Amino acid sequence: MKDYESYDALGLAELLRKGETSAEELLDDALSRVESRNPQLNAVNFVWADHARAAIRAGLPEGPFRGVPFLLKDLHAQVAGMRLTFGSRLFANFVSESDSEITLRYRRAGLVIFGRTTSPEFGLTATTESTLWGATRNPWNLERTSGGSSGGASAAVAAGILPAAHASDGGGSIRIPASCCGLFGMKPTRARVPSGPHQGEGWGGMSTAHAVTRSVRDSAALLDAACGPDPGDPYHAPAPERPYLEEVTRAPGVLRIGVQTETYNGAPTHPECRDAALSAAKLCESLGHRVEPLRIAVDAAALGRATQVLIAANVQATADDTAAALGRELGTDLVETITFFMVQAGRAATAADYARAVRTIHAAGRAVERQLQDYDVVLSPTMAAPPVAIGELALSNAPSAEYISRLQAATGFTQLANVTGQPAMSVPLAWSSAGLPLGVQFAAKFGDEATLFRLAGQLEQARPWRDRRPTLTAR
Repeated sequence: MKDYESYDALGLAELLRKGETSAEELLDDALSRVESRNPQLNAVNFVWADHARAAIRAGLPEGPFRGVPFLLKDLHAQVAGMRLTFGSRLFANFVSESDSEITLRYRRAGLVIFGRTTSPEFGLTATTESTLWGATRNPWNLERTSGGSSGGASAAVAAGILPAAHASDGGGSIRIPASCCGLFGMKPTRARVPSGPHQGEGWGGMSTAHAVTRSVRDSAALLDAACGPDPGDPYHAPAPERPYLEEVTRAPGVLRIGVQTETYNGAPTHPECRDAALSAAKLCESLGHRVEPLRIAVDAAALGRATQVLIAANVQATADDTAAALGRELGTDLVETITFFMVQAGRAATAADYARAVRTIHAAGRAVERQLQDYDVVLSPTMAAPPVAIGELALSNAPSAEYISRLQAATGFTQLANVTGQPAMSVPLAWSSAGLPLGVQFAAKFGDEATLFRLAGQLEQARPWRDRRPTLTAR
């Protein structure tokens, strides 16, 4: 289809409903772009063309995205009979026995799943690079990271391979790649989207799934398709008042917006990232919102220790159990250097350490909610620094102080929403002097994606970004 890239996912589905295209043609459009663009990006690591064509022949459900091509991240979302590697040599030959609930819901929405996008090992860092799959590159500058851990998804969408893709977020892994690649990325409220049946809670409830998109309405409609409780969920999210798609076109009213330009973990904020947030604050003010400075008080050291224990313990359990099942001794021949460092940290943690970590993050959630009672939204940079060069955040690095400082700059604004469970979105409202996208983050109260979608719809109209497209050449 000649103008495939000018439509968002809902737009493509509408063309199909009108008979102006077909699911087969849309799939061919996506596949041709994988073939021509992926060699430069390394964003798509599995292509299941036969699987997708079989789904089309069998008949697609009459969902809102009927016939639209879609990619799943190579992390957690399982597809029966298909490989899932978690970006790790340890899982290089793993084949799923059944579908994840989110996969089933995407299928019921009519999406045509045709492959996977890259992830760093276990989603552990803010870049998408692995020994197993190599480095995924940013379409805006091939020498820079596309972010992580959903960097494959973001690179594929930004490059026009498809209009939306599945993603997940345990410390910023939807919002960081969205910021790096000039996309819209919403991290939903904890438990908004099911993680079962293969997983109960990700990283003590810090991780959740959704998507990266070019348009706000695609994100809303995809969340409508995927959200809702699943039997056995360990947490509960308040039910939405109405479909999120309807919220996108509703006026947000006058919001009280607090602006935070200092990171929660003490990492310095790059001047261009601060300027992006302040420019967005002025835009919000011009739209009639009440905007004022804000500083959320958190115990950064305690949260840092707690999140490290939670993540390390989960990584250690997964890696050690899998290596034992394979009859292998776990080492850096099977996992990345920093992953193995985290495995060792997990082995050193005690049961009491884990209990204290859970207690700490839950207490932080309660404390932050109390501080936000008088605010509707918190505005900040998404990242404290522009996208870094390929290699700087790879898990193959040694676990040095320099590495930690770079990672803290990537996650200094994003990780708090994972700790608290709040919804938060990255909106592509600025670009750096070097031509790289700079996202602005907006976080709302627990369960209040509705306010974020209303505000995002307003911002999309006031400062549209859909027609800003990258070239695929390094500069």
